[in-house]
Amino acid sequence: MDPVIVEQLGRDHPLARHLDDFLTDQKNANASAHSVRAYRGDLLQFTAHWDGELTGLTADPVRAFLADISELSAATRKRKRAAVSSFCRWAVRQDRLDSNPMDKIDTIKVPKTLPRPAAADDVARVLGKICSRRPRKDVSLDRLRDRVLFETIYVCGARAAEVCGLDLEDFDLRQDDEHVRIHGKGGTVRTILLDDRGYVALLKLYLARAGYRFGPAFRASINGNGGPLSYDAAHHRFEGYCEAAEVEIDIHPLRHAHATELINAGVSIEVVRRRLGHASTETTQLYTLLADDVADAEIRAARRRRDRR
Repeated sequence: MDPVIVEQLGRDHPLARHLDDFLTDQKNANASAHSVRAYRGDLLQFTAHWDGELTGLTADPVRAFLADISELSAATRKRKRAAVSSFCRWAVRQDRLDSNPMDKIDTIKVPKTLPRPAAADDVARVLGKICSRRPRKDVSLDRLRDRVLFETIYVCGARAAEVCGLDLEDFDLRQDDEHVRIHGKGGTVRTILLDDRGYVALLKLYLARAGYRFGPAFRASINGNGGPLSYDAAHHRFEGYCEAAEVEIDIHPLRHAHATELINAGVSIEVVRRRLGHASTETTQLYTLLADDVADAEIRAARRRRDRR
């Protein structure tokens, strides 16, 4: 059984076995490690409101759970509700629950907000604080790894968890046709062109210094010959570099910054959607609201055409 479930609930809790089976099925369905951790955390939090048999679960404990987290953001509450809903749907399919109590619980509406891209100057300051694109020979492998990892997020517009999970075999570094294969949400895979020559050179330098032949590309220091650097560890290290650079940004805005730069450069919505791995253009179109440079350029061009006429 999942050790976290055992630690927090104990093996004899009525929901322990069901939660463990649910998480196992999520892993078997190729859910990301980040998604499995989120499911586990949210469902363990829910068990504070229901410690009876699964067959007796009704809508009332769910309402109590949502009332208990009412002060959290709408997006967080929606995610936690979705975790309970997924678990209940699974339990119905498995004939462990006769009906889904979530059918009686309204969905949570989340107001649409604009992405918050990091400013290019701020990104450059943070990356420069880690090390140069032409690092000295005495720069540690950990520091070189961090520079390449965070720059990979930035130049690919990838999610931090996606980059932390990259394997060596995901990189195709044939001269003048370098690509990386990104494993995204829902088991999707997208191939990203690596067209920044300075970044490619730094990536190749890092891989040469690391000397890895297979396995994770970005490895944790404590088990450098084995597992990948975790998202939490990467996030913590990025915070440290931001503090040193006196810049207040998070990892995820690196992805937003890349998308906004592409939109401002006139790249089509569909191309940006595919590069970022969005399921639909509706999400990608939010970046167009930030693309003032593109709008201004089109207006100026239209005025020039008008004036010539």
